[in-house]
Amino acid sequence: MAAYIRKVRTASGATAVQIAAKQGRRDKVLEHLGSAHTDRELAALLETAREKLLAGQQQLDLDLGTNTGGASMITGKRSRWLMEVIDTAWRRLGFDVIDNEAFFQLVAARIVEATSVADTGRVLGEIGIAPAHRNTFVRTLRRCTAHGYRDHVAQRCFEHAAAGDLNLLLYDVTTLYFEAEKEDDLRKVGFSKERRVDPQIVVGLLVDRNGFPLEIGSFEGNHAETRTIVPIVRQFQKRHGIEGVEMVIAADAGMLSAANLKDLDAAGLKFIVGSRVMKAPSDLASHFHWNGDVFTDGQVIDTVTPRHAKSVVNDIARRAEPVWDPVDTSAWRAIWAYSTKRAVRDNQTLNAQEERAKSVIDGTRAARSPRFVKTTTKGKTLDTDGIARARSLVGLKGYVSNVPVSLMNPREVMEKYHDLWQVEQSFRMSKTDLRARPIFSHKRDSIEAHLTIVFAALAISRYLQAETGMSIRKIVRSLRPLQEITVTIAGHEHTALDPLTDDAASILDSLEIPNPRSGLAH
Repeated sequence: MAAYIRKVRTASGATAVQIAAKQGRRDKVLEHLGSAHTDRELAALLETAREKLLAGQQQLDLDLGTNTGGASMITGKRSRWLMEVIDTAWRRLGFDVIDNEAFFQLVAARIVEATSVADTGRVLGEIGIAPAHRNTFVRTLRRCTAHGYRDHVAQRCFEHAAAGDLNLLLYDVTTLYFEAEKEDDLRKVGFSKERRVDPQIVVGLLVDRNGFPLEIGSFEGNHAETRTIVPIVRQFQKRHGIEGVEMVIAADAGMLSAANLKDLDAAGLKFIVGSRVMKAPSDLASHFHWNGDVFTDGQVIDTVTPRHAKSVVNDIARRAEPVWDPVDTSAWRAIWAYSTKRAVRDNQTLNAQEERAKSVIDGTRAARSPRFVKTTTKGKTLDTDGIARARSLVGLKGYVSNVPVSLMNPREVMEKYHDLWQVEQSFRMSKTDLRARPIFSHKRDSIEAHLTIVFAALAISRYLQAETGMSIRKIVRSLRPLQEITVTIAGHEHTALDPLTDDAASILDSLEIPNPRSGLAH
């Protein structure tokens, strides 16, 4: 007895979805799954029915309109729209210059559901792509480096981004840790914000102002993050022959070092780097001398900061803040802004830190290195002076730059810096949506190949996000369940598509992919 799916119109106008089977000349309902009042509900019920039948290796009738009661056999199914969307982005970005189907499959699988190479076949199979053999995937990882796949991807990314604005580039770093017990030449134990002691590598990512990736590079796990920005930027310039082209590089305070700023300036690059609040008393010496720690909401002070830690460039005898001169080799331009909203948030953080310090001192809480706790031979005490200094600086945000005021006013400098959320979002995508870590590769070439796949997947994801206005996670979640089912009825193949949801139709229309809802023939 072959089971199939039956759709029946009810008296109320809804569509009932049932699992039925032919018994003689009659249809016997084996299970009633529910009634759908919308296309979305119908798609969900049909998907549930298919899963039930596939789990039992059953036959089914998709009720293609004949309703003859003839049994049907599923001979294939695929996430047709998801595959088309990924393939469209792949071709429009020019990644098809890489003539390797296995590489495309590795990138596509990482976008859909990031997993190991060994599990890639399952992901591809579920969306309807016949996966390459695992050995082919392994050989492809080797070819990534040998055949310069990273170069091809980076070149196409550059060409895509060059159609827009490359005057501002954003940079950030992250760490990728490994499930490994021993260090090697690349994977080393280094500084970890998560306090991990696993071997890791440091990865630098350069993106345009919209977060579209342009360059990626890796460094040893114990490599200082501040020493990554200049090599990545120079690698980017050399790759595309744009040495000397004026660009502004924005990076957070983690990149703030005298050597970094000097090297960026020497390379002819403009920079905007976040400053550390501890530098405020020195940079704003005149303001604190004449006004104390009083600021007004939205106040911006354009001043200077010393290039070297031990030098002094502010004269508190002068009430007016000094104006930075590009020929001044002793200072950089510094901009400080005060926000009442930020001050409230900073005070809340300080209150929590003070309470934590008090708990450590009275022994009710253990901590490794709590702030505002002074430890001496006599024991632990509260650092009241430190708390007072911190409270005098709440609400302040600083920026260091070598862009003169004649080219960019303080507000413009701050706005360009705040575009950094784009690179941070790209890193979040590579860590979460694309799950760049933890990774299990062991050899350097395999690690670099993994990053190349992540780089390509991130570019496609960013492209799709820009075109559709949806996150890659929502795109995959919207399109993956929509199946194109191939069935054989009396020896003839037929196909049936799940109805498009509103989100799915919006995605396809944004990418100008013909679909049933758009009224265009495919």
